[in-house]
Amino acid sequence: MTQHSNTVMLPAGAESPTRDRGVPADGTPGVGRLIGVDLARGLAVFGMYAAHVGPDPSEGGVTGFLMELSHGRSSALFAFLAGFAVVLITGRRTPKTGRAGRQAVAKVIIRAVILLALGTALTMTGTPVEVILAFYGVYFLIVLPLYRLSAGPLAVIAAGTALVLPQVLYVVNPALGGDGFPTPGEPDGPLSLLFTGTYPALTWIPFVLAGMAVARLDLAATAVRLRLALTGIVLAVIGYGGSWLALHLVPGALSALSASGWGGDPASAWWSDTAGYDFGDTPYWLLAASPHSETTLSIVGSTGVAIAVVAACLAAMDAFPRLRRLAGPVIAVGSMSLTAYVLHIVGIQLLGIEELPGSPLHVLVGFIVGVMAFAVLWARYFERGPLEWLMAKATGIARHIR
Repeated sequence: MTQHSNTVMLPAGAESPTRDRGVPADGTPGVGRLIGVDLARGLAVFGMYAAHVGPDPSEGGVTGFLMELSHGRSSALFAFLAGFAVVLITGRRTPKTGRAGRQAVAKVIIRAVILLALGTALTMTGTPVEVILAFYGVYFLIVLPLYRLSAGPLAVIAAGTALVLPQVLYVVNPALGGDGFPTPGEPDGPLSLLFTGTYPALTWIPFVLAGMAVARLDLAATAVRLRLALTGIVLAVIGYGGSWLALHLVPGALSALSASGWGGDPASAWWSDTAGYDFGDTPYWLLAASPHSETTLSIVGSTGVAIAVVAACLAAMDAFPRLRRLAGPVIAVGSMSLTAYVLHIVGIQLLGIEELPGSPLHVLVGFIVGVMAFAVLWARYFERGPLEWLMAKATGIARHIR
């Protein structure tokens, strides 16, 4: 079964005055970043590696469990960090206005168009990976009109979209012919990008909006980080715990999922995609929280995990200076995550890997070690990753806007 998918050392809590090098960061002077965000982005990349070239979770045991944890949640973290990118480009604590604001908006639009084109090109190669980049570009365009909002309104909109849009998708997806399994080599069209694809914007926008809301906060403050960590844990418990309770307490829920024909274990639909993908065959599926179920509970749970991971990464980089050095290779990958993401797709093509997931563990380890070595070596001589450098050059034309 094809699986759905995807520096400078600073004083504690400080933001870098250097250029934003990571994907999908801006690459222009004056755009600050927190080092923990790069760490989180690197972990998101490794999670998508695990979902694509790791062992099949059905193998069970500790390895199977760890692989299953990465499925869906790593791509949700990636989308969550897209919200950070929009805010970093357009002004993190204070949104840019005037000429600077217009240039920032143009940079986001250019970046979105490039990601759309790159994602489409990678999909057309026939890769077995369900490429997230074109969807990523659409997310940028959809949330851009909201870039001047503060954390509070952004959080309210994120919550509202998470509550409403999955139900809308449940109604419209079958009418549009969505089944969640795109044809390899066929580019995602507007309907796929918005409604019927692997990462439909209709139900992935809440992740981006939540990331924007968090990015607006004073992330250098210990109290803010503690509240974020608590919020993340609570949301994860509500999402996954609420799904478990609903599936076991609502009469007929488990039997309805069993009869849906997907062949998985419905009892695991509260957290695992081994339950299969239903996409609207039964309304009881709205009680699931498994990855890519596109339900409210799934979005709430995965958002909670993303917030908790980011809070933990920020706190760890602040509290344990020695850990920064040990985590340096992961941070380096996070600072050039577009390059890292594309490299793993190229590697899958070159190695002829067709069954995703399902590779031996040593293949996953090889991918991770290889990309870390590349990122560390590249960062010693260049300020940005190769694709990040090209992105910065492309978005640089926005400086001509008056």
